Amino acid sequence: MTILAIDTSNFSLGIAVCTENKVLGECITNLKKNHSVRLMPMISQLLDEVEVEPSELKAITVARGPGSYTGVRIGVATAKSMAWALNIPLIGISSLEVLAWNGAYFPGRIVPFFDARRGQVYTGVYHQASGGGVCLAEAERIVLLEQVLEEWKAADAQAPMLFLSDDIAIHQDTIQNILGEQALFAPASYRVPHAAHLAAAGWKALKDGRIEDTQTFTPVYLQLAEAEAKWLASQKK
Repeated sequence: MTILAIDTSNFSLGIAVCTENKVLGECITNLKKNHSVRLMPMISQLLDEVEVEPSELKAITVARGPGSYTGVRIGVATAKSMAWALNIPLIGISSLEVLAWNGAYFPGRIVPFFDARRGQVYTGVYHQASGGGVCLAEAERIVLLEQVLEEWKAADAQAPMLFLSDDIAIHQDTIQNILGEQALFAPASYRVPHAAHLAAAGWKALKDGRIEDTQTFTPVYLQLAEAEAKWLASQKK
């Protein structure tokens, strides 16, 4: 039995086809190219390469956000359409959780984040999970980075924290200035999410019965799009 994993929630684009115990194929790019144009051809090519028919898929798992509004919608819409057409389960996994899996064997606090502009980040705190993978230790949110760093330092100034992000270069100085040696930074190959990890998280969710309603499933943005926020504000006047 195989699962298809789709992640278009941020700058990188990743897909994977996996069984519960084996990665059959994975494709990741980290380029400024249009996800909507490239996603379906990439899925088709990967399925051909690993010799898996769409009808053989057990489930589809997708990164549901947070991240790029457009990117998240592309992945979610594609996953919903395929799951509905194939009549198979749909599983949504946090985009931050997918990235946190890169640090699954780190003994301290695992901190994935995505830049959200204006000094803000999408982030959460994860720990190692018994049985493999990661578990959420502190709720995901959009927050001013300096604010949350001060919170973490006040809560525990000793525990090491592993930061995972393709946006580390933007915020590394700020993190180091506040946390000092408490902050550790993953190398480049660990800073982008891997679709095979999304597949692994999907298998765990499937076993636990955490399946989405294909018709009502929606992305998680953690904040309104700027246009939506302005429209809502205009309605209150």
